[in-house]
Amino acid sequence: MLPIIAVIAIVVIILISAIRIVQEYERGVIFRLGRLVGAKGPGIFFIIPIVDRMVRVSLRTIVFDVPPQDIITKDNVTVSVNAVLYFRVMNPAMAVVAVEHYIEATRQISMTTLRGVLGAVDLDELISERDRINEQLQKIIDEQTDPWGIKVSTVEIKEVNLPAEMQRTIAQQAEAERERRAKIINADGELQAATKLSEAADMLQQHPIAVQLRYLQTLRDISAETTNTIIFPLPIELLALFKQNRSE
Repeated sequence: MLPIIAVIAIVVIILISAIRIVQEYERGVIFRLGRLVGAKGPGIFFIIPIVDRMVRVSLRTIVFDVPPQDIITKDNVTVSVNAVLYFRVMNPAMAVVAVEHYIEATRQISMTTLRGVLGAVDLDELISERDRINEQLQKIIDEQTDPWGIKVSTVEIKEVNLPAEMQRTIAQQAEAERERRAKIINADGELQAATKLSEAADMLQQHPIAVQLRYLQTLRDISAETTNTIIFPLPIELLALFKQNRSE
């Protein structure tokens, strides 16, 4: 009786060890006597105890911060830059077979690529063209991790930390740029005003009666206000007549 119970217990233990359950977001990569069989799941399935070995691989999107990297830009400015990386496993078998510790390998690739790409751009480009640089980083990292069955969906530069003296220099440069734009706008306004005044003078010269109309318009505007002063326009021709009589 005891041998039968022992055999039954051994069979039950073997069956239990043969059962594998993986979640919806997981896959089980099966190796049989060291050879790759494939990826199974999700759900319940059986493996051959002792002969088979299973490695669980998550298919969910993995997010991690790229540690801050000290980078010398193309224009010889030292900055500290960190980023965030989003990726997921597309081929579980390749992620296990093609590379050891695919998460750490992706992290190292991202740090190396970040230093390489940002070291080839100027500081102004790093600040003003961040979207283009993010796309370039994502494309390069994705190409390098594609043989591992990994898809990099997004790379975003989070922070760009500058030395204090460089921050002051950039602030002075921005202030000088604003002053330059203000002077250009002021000069452009003066030019437009001078142009309009010149056109108005030419038009008044062609139509002298328009000067009298402007006098009357000015007088009406003044009379609309509460004042005791009355201004009468004096024609320029009258002054010229007085001057002529004095000379005679």
